[in-house]
Amino acid sequence: MGSSAPRRSADPRFGRIITVLAAVAALATAAGTGPGVAHEPDDRLPASVTMDFVPPPPGSYALHAIMRAPDGPVLDRDGRSRPLSRFTSGKITLLGFIYTSCADPRGCPLTSQVFHTVRHRVSEDPELRERVRLVSLSFDPARDTPAVMRHYAAGVPRNGVEWAFLTTELPRTLVPLLDGFGQDVRVELDARGRPAGPLAHVLKVFLIDERAVVREIYTTSYLFTEVILNDIKTLRLEDKMPRRAAP
Repeated sequence: MGSSAPRRSADPRFGRIITVLAAVAALATAAGTGPGVAHEPDDRLPASVTMDFVPPPPGSYALHAIMRAPDGPVLDRDGRSRPLSRFTSGKITLLGFIYTSCADPRGCPLTSQVFHTVRHRVSEDPELRERVRLVSLSFDPARDTPAVMRHYAAGVPRNGVEWAFLTTELPRTLVPLLDGFGQDVRVELDARGRPAGPLAHVLKVFLIDERAVVREIYTTSYLFTEVILNDIKTLRLEDKMPRRAAP
């Protein structure tokens, strides 16, 4: 990207925190706060940072391939088992890991706020409406059951833009997805090895092209609607360009 947008494509190995498998599994017995609902954006939630740059126009830069999106079994909000690849290919996909009891306004609630805004803007663009999907995937499978994810999605209005709310059946099916995306999750344990407090994680949102290749990774400092929309439009322009025949 040019100097007008001080961005970087995040290396999935950057700032990696070790995933505590035993702690994630132990969440099945942990007492937690109740799930929220993914309501419309709430202006009372503070923004993470102020965007102090003008993002370059769509198509004026390239988004490089970072990695292939991992695949594995997930559960949709109706409890049906499906491959994650069903939700990461065929459309430009914005995917974020969340957990519904997250109370940090600069964590999962911020991701949901941005997703709502991006989805609304995409719904107003006939060129994008049917070419973009959003995915919220829980990394708290013990508490975020399909029924909880269905409740969490209750505040999402229908506007023609797909938004999938997914979870996994067991921690052992979640962990390969976390590792594959490089999503950092940590759980503090008490003296008895039980979870003591909320999950700690680095906010990451993944932009995935129609061929299931991750093309950008946003962190809190770069999670801006205008930046994401310009990147989505850049991928659409890329798809329209004639492909060179293989030598």
